[in-house]
Amino acid sequence: MPMQPFNEKKLSSLSSLVLKILAKVSPERDLQGDTLAQAVLNLSRLFTTARATLSLHYLDDPVHAAAYRFYFLPVNLSKIQVLLDELPNDSERETPDRPMAVLDFGCGPGTGALALLDWLWHRSPERAKSLSVLATDASTAPLQDTKSLWDAYCQEVGIASSGLRCVEGNLEHPFKGDLGKQIVRGGPYDLIIIANCLNELFSAAADSPAERAEVLAQLLPYLAPHGTIMIVEPALRQTARALHLVRNHLLKQGLCTVYSPCLHEGACPALDRPDDWCHEERPWQTPPAIAALDREVGFIKDALKFSYLLLRTDGRTIVPRSLQTFRVVSELRELKGDTRAWLCNELGRSEIGRLDRAASATNAVLQACHRGAIIRLDGVKWKEGSTLGRIPAEGTVEMIRPA
Repeated sequence: MPMQPFNEKKLSSLSSLVLKILAKVSPERDLQGDTLAQAVLNLSRLFTTARATLSLHYLDDPVHAAAYRFYFLPVNLSKIQVLLDELPNDSERETPDRPMAVLDFGCGPGTGALALLDWLWHRSPERAKSLSVLATDASTAPLQDTKSLWDAYCQEVGIASSGLRCVEGNLEHPFKGDLGKQIVRGGPYDLIIIANCLNELFSAAADSPAERAEVLAQLLPYLAPHGTIMIVEPALRQTARALHLVRNHLLKQGLCTVYSPCLHEGACPALDRPDDWCHEERPWQTPPAIAALDREVGFIKDALKFSYLLLRTDGRTIVPRSLQTFRVVSELRELKGDTRAWLCNELGRSEIGRLDRAASATNAVLQACHRGAIIRLDGVKWKEGSTLGRIPAEGTVEMIRPA
């Protein structure tokens, strides 16, 4: 039976526990009506069209911090949980008597720490009870929010809150001063989360991607043998392409491999043309409070859009790789009598199409493809001089992994 189309898939959603905790620290006690809406609009502008003016310490502003907790934190938390679902189950490789160790690097108000705590609580409460998180940020204010959210969640589910340590430090030079000592002491890490932080580092540097890659190179030795570095960035062209460059720097040095999303270790083909970039779009059940604010400000948050990398040092990959295995890096384009999509693997970015008259039982899965899905193709035909591959009636499309 063909996989369900993207828009019929089960939506990602926040747990009732997270919604309850966020309500307890709701900025509505500090911001009301138009003030909250305007604060969200101002932050959105800083994150997009006015990125050049974005300070590393923007969460020191109480208004910005309140707007972030209310609107952006739930969205970003959901992105992290989507990627936690994508990680391999390494429980058989873990030491039973050692707590899961996590570094939330550039934690902001604790988005990554709370996402992981909630994710674990619903899957393995015992692991959640023993979770050890080192949360780091460049400012004190977001670290205070991190502790407040963590403590509130732990209190709600009845577990000790002692598994969290918060440390302030220079994220661009993390191994200077006390921060470096704390990072070393807390490792090795089963997971390092860097969510919506990397793009904010070295913003004025001549080669920002190289500088950011160097920070990751310094963190990689403190990753456990089975561990993962999770990097989540905005889905903007500028930030996504910068992440592709960071990836290229790390892979060129042989410091790690990509677990996901890439199906190869070569240079990112999205950088071959200036208008290309890779990002994800996953359906999301919008919380009522955010939906109401969306209606007020004219936003639509019905999907999770982001760019990401899951990096490892053990060579493990999300699926076995082959020349016939591709990741879909666009939505399906329904043309007159034709269906097309862009795909990516070690061959580069390829455009594949299937004429309606060539639709068959063996290639019907094409209609269920969506951005981020991993598929296997056999029998694609290429005409000499054409950049478009055609799936014939006898060709096959197999869904390896839906996003």
